[in-house]
Amino acid sequence: MSLNANFYNNRVCLNVLANSLENAKEVYEAAEGHVLVGLLSKNYPTVEAAVEDMKIYAKEINNAVSVGLGAGDPNQWKMVADISKEVQPQHVNQVFTGIGHTRGLLGQNETLINGLISPCGKPGYVKISTGPLSSKEEAGIVPVNTAIQMLKDMGCSSVKYFPMGGLKTRDEYEVVCKACAELDFIMEPTGGIDLTNFEEIVKIALDAGVKKVIPHVYTSIVDKETGNTKVEDIKELLKMVKNIA
Repeated sequence: MSLNANFYNNRVCLNVLANSLENAKEVYEAAEGHVLVGLLSKNYPTVEAAVEDMKIYAKEINNAVSVGLGAGDPNQWKMVADISKEVQPQHVNQVFTGIGHTRGLLGQNETLINGLISPCGKPGYVKISTGPLSSKEEAGIVPVNTAIQMLKDMGCSSVKYFPMGGLKTRDEYEVVCKACAELDFIMEPTGGIDLTNFEEIVKIALDAGVKKVIPHVYTSIVDKETGNTKVEDIKELLKMVKNIA
């Protein structure tokens, strides 16, 4: 597995989408390597097609590939795991219940796997029932520290906190950030992040003492006509990162 030094050596790394290989290369260059490019499993008809395409991306952008579910869709968990086994990407997005299986298939501990947990309306607690079956039942709510330790038990690397709705869940987010700092865990805020709230969201995590923050900035910086992630917005986000990190 090839490593991207800029990703591993800095406190903040962007996670954004790319509409094409060319767009991915533009994004990677604009972010000066401080980025993971999200490629969504949902966009491929088969595991084989995804593996073939993602390996091309990995070669062109120093393996700065983040294998995604697609809007946190729990039904994509198995496809994500199977793709990741073959691609050996730098980053994997996974539902809470799919982490152990994914880590086992990867066969190594270097790839970062996040675990999807969600706000529940009560600071200090999170919803961990984000799998294909558990998400259909009554919400499984547990203390955030317990959730993080469970993630660690399964070989997880970071919290994917989704859907945040930008700063709408700020009170809950702040507690999760403090827990990540206390338990030496990576934080990935996701959902409703844009150019107007990005800096504040990242700063909350850094001020709490989180060792590494991977904010997901998706549709808010995608050009509606072309479907491309806007290079100028990536440059603006990087400028913000350099101001606060």
